[in-house]
Amino acid sequence: MVPIDTAIGFVASLPEVTAGAHYGNRTWFVGKQAIVWLRPFSKADRRRFGDAPVPTGPIFAVRTADLRHKDEVLALGLRGVFTIPHFDGHPAVLLQLDRMLLRDVKHLVTDAWLAASMPAVAVRPRRRGGAQPQRATPPTTTAGRSGARK
Repeated sequence: MVPIDTAIGFVASLPEVTAGAHYGNRTWFVGKQAIVWLRPFSKADRRRFGDAPVPTGPIFAVRTADLRHKDEVLALGLRGVFTIPHFDGHPAVLLQLDRMLLRDVKHLVTDAWLAASMPAVAVRPRRRGGAQPQRATPPTTTAGRSGARK
């Protein structure tokens, strides 16, 4: 179980992260890109759960590098990580903080931060001799490192 204050403190501690609001929800940004936001469920979201239990407690939405990365994160089967139909086609996953391990929250939030931070450092300046700039490789999830528990 990850207390909301602990999760917020970690997000806020990352370099270049600013806090604000987006669609009325507390949101953390790198530049203009939202990387983490509180995501309460709307009435429509709750209806879509049907007879299944609606996840309780604070819910974070966390950006992923892209849809492939989102699928990889979901395939890990980490406790407390899920998606809903509203997020179909959107590179983000939901975290039920009450069910998660702190290290998994930190890994996923760090991946979101890296995905948003990489464009600023992705192209290295030209070297003497006319060598082409090198692009950094996109981040991959750290949550799947050996030793991570489900």
